[in-house]
Amino acid sequence: MFGSTPNSLATKSTKGTQVFHIEQLRFGYTSTPVLRGVSAGFTRGEFVAIVGPNGAGKSTFLKILAGLIRGYSGIVDFAGEPLSNLNSSRLAKCLAFVPQETHMVFPFTVGEIVLMGRLPHRTGTVFDTPRDLEGTREAMELTDTAALAAKTFTELSGGERQRVVLACALAQVPDVLLLDEPTVYLDLKHQGQFYDILERLNTERQMTIISVTHDINLAARYARRMVAMHSGNFVADGTPDEVLTPQNIYDIFEITAAVLERPDGKGRYIVPTS
Repeated sequence: MFGSTPNSLATKSTKGTQVFHIEQLRFGYTSTPVLRGVSAGFTRGEFVAIVGPNGAGKSTFLKILAGLIRGYSGIVDFAGEPLSNLNSSRLAKCLAFVPQETHMVFPFTVGEIVLMGRLPHRTGTVFDTPRDLEGTREAMELTDTAALAAKTFTELSGGERQRVVLACALAQVPDVLLLDEPTVYLDLKHQGQFYDILERLNTERQMTIISVTHDINLAARYARRMVAMHSGNFVADGTPDEVLTPQNIYDIFEITAAVLERPDGKGRYIVPTS
């Protein structure tokens, strides 16, 4: 299933066509603006990392793209249509969002939670189809959560919960995957596995990946495009090598850092020096 052709946008998008078009996006939870006129475009098949200090507006920007925040001004188009015109059911068929934290009120098992990812694709029946069960199984195998299937969500560690939420998102078979600090609770082993999964989905399915992260070294290793935010604006946009210069790091994060080449030749990594 994960190697198949994406369904929701396939008739109107091919690799390189625009998925999100944003112009002069402004938003604030109060009278103080969080986003101050952001303009950008994201195309199908990109793997984008959004980086920046706390309070830069990264998570707010991502939640707007996910359709979770309304009341903004400016233009936000998704697949050629105003995002505000699309209801949550229609969005869920082609876009999945993985938040920083997920809380469950009811004691659902891991298997039940991942199966919920199939809900947007139900066509009137209340019963699980073979395709639903196969998609759930594959999503759990891909995220190393199959052994957790019978456990309730509340029994899990933070890292296990995050992998289960990713499995639920992948069960949706989305064209676009939005992630907000997806590895914050993961150990080093599962951080690498998590991003390996994203890289595979991006490469094999041309899934568009947009991930907010504070781990700029992971972002530099996997993302092909990096956008840096500061004070509600995009202040740098390019390849990780173009964005992660000593001057940019100082301007964005207010630290000095050494920018070194990775031993495996796959980009750069950052070592703060003050």
